[in-house]
Amino acid sequence: MNDPKTVPLSGLAKKLVQANLLEAQSAAQALEASAKKKIPFVAYLVEKCILDPQIIAMTASMEFGDPLFDLYAMDLETIPKEIVSEKLIRKHHALPLFKRGNRLYVAVSDPTNLEGLDEFKFHTGLSTEAILVEENKLVDTIERILSEKESSALSNLQDTDLDDLDISNAEDKERTDDDSDSDVDDAPIVRFVNKVLLDAINKGASDIHFEPYEKFYRVRLRQDGLLSEFASPPVNLAPRLAARLKVMSRLDISERRVPQDGRFKMKLSRNRAIDFRVSSCPTLYGEKIVMRILDPTSAKMGIDALGYEDYQKELFLNAIHRPQGMVIVTGPTGSGKTVSLYTALNILNVSEVNISTAEDPVEINLPGINQVNVNPKAGLTFSSALRAFLRQDPDIIMVGEIRDLETAEIAVKASQTGHMVLSTLHTNSAPETLTRLINMGVAAFNLATSVTLIIAQRLGRRLCTHCKKVISLPPEALMEAGFTENEIQEGFILYEPVGCDQCTKGYKGRVGMYEVMPVTEEIGKIIMAGGNAFDIEEQMHKEGIISLRRAALNKVKIGVTSLEEVYRVTKE
Repeated sequence: MNDPKTVPLSGLAKKLVQANLLEAQSAAQALEASAKKKIPFVAYLVEKCILDPQIIAMTASMEFGDPLFDLYAMDLETIPKEIVSEKLIRKHHALPLFKRGNRLYVAVSDPTNLEGLDEFKFHTGLSTEAILVEENKLVDTIERILSEKESSALSNLQDTDLDDLDISNAEDKERTDDDSDSDVDDAPIVRFVNKVLLDAINKGASDIHFEPYEKFYRVRLRQDGLLSEFASPPVNLAPRLAARLKVMSRLDISERRVPQDGRFKMKLSRNRAIDFRVSSCPTLYGEKIVMRILDPTSAKMGIDALGYEDYQKELFLNAIHRPQGMVIVTGPTGSGKTVSLYTALNILNVSEVNISTAEDPVEINLPGINQVNVNPKAGLTFSSALRAFLRQDPDIIMVGEIRDLETAEIAVKASQTGHMVLSTLHTNSAPETLTRLINMGVAAFNLATSVTLIIAQRLGRRLCTHCKKVISLPPEALMEAGFTENEIQEGFILYEPVGCDQCTKGYKGRVGMYEVMPVTEEIGKIIMAGGNAFDIEEQMHKEGIISLRRAALNKVKIGVTSLEEVYRVTKE
């Protein structure tokens, strides 16, 4: 390897040294390092913060006599995007700006990049002239131009274009690491998938559906609880999209006949990473793949962001801070049960207590908590995990879901022997949760003495604050919805969704609606006496506990959501 001191300097490196902006040794080291990393010399200087891009550009402009241009002043719509290939732009780190007659003006950050100008000339048949721009602005503009180009180009791919796609997958055993990385970077299919994932995260989606059909292919996002179509790539790409998604999730790409489950992580920044839980399922026309987006920050947003009424929050906090007992969160799939439980765990997660969780699968990673993925095929079930926890000196146990009598009985016994147990169940309301557990076979006296609190919840869409519109409804309609005469006479403002560029169909984000029922002495007596869900609900109302519908109507009264959204997510 050459000694940096003896590397001959030329071009821009030499001019920067002559202008006393860079020491000869530093310039030589930068030249050698940039060559090793296969990036332009100027890009290396800027990336490593060795020199300011504006100083480099001004020096180069004075030394070589090329005009200095502010790239941010350029209208990107006028840039000729199809005149040369993306591969050529990336290879030479140069961007065609405009064409005048038979002359093509090319933005470069290094005016000595003659090889790039010559290759542009060869491919276009036009004379080329360099226009000097700042390195940071060039990088930013190239990425913006190419990302727009990629998103539109892929959706228009035809049969003849498919041969040009070079997809890297787990079967490419003979490639070297460098070759594989290069192919992946250049594959349109890879960039399309990455763009879908990033857009889904930016839009706050919870799930992504990749769906093949006979005549078309669609990608849908679940935003605020509802699915909407996001993209329609050509149906010919279905096998390649499935292969790429399965490679990312470390699934067997040769197995297309049975469902598979996997996961992967996307690192967005040094401090933020998003987990994706992936499920593939063979359908009539190919594999449908659904991704659940798991954002660990959702567990750390705090209890105040969940939407509890003040008294509900107090009941919740009091229950989870008890030394023993059982807190059950219930509701349909996608109603926010996991976030509620992890919010509680985040509050309880201190060094003085031992917390263990059994989940199928673990959705959110929390440091300081012992999390177990149940694996029924290997014999690791919820019940066996619970038994193991009880031999490991636990203080707090979280069971992802109570699915059978064995799990329910162990959870109940754990709560009776000095442990705090958190879990979920699939029922429609808090009173129904108790009768469901009794129907499973749990003894009534055990429930009455172990269950501390039951929370039934739903997630409703929030009205967009930018476009929601005031509406008026007749008193009869309001009373039918569940409002009282006194509320109607006192008056409140109702809103409906409109839709704007800030939201999705008039809604942006979601808010929790809760039925928080403590198992009081009176409710315990009803359970022991063999009462049903209606008896428990009647006692709940006597004790001033509001129902799910009532909690949702309160959100309507304060203008957070709409009446039609209440009808959608709650039942009477």
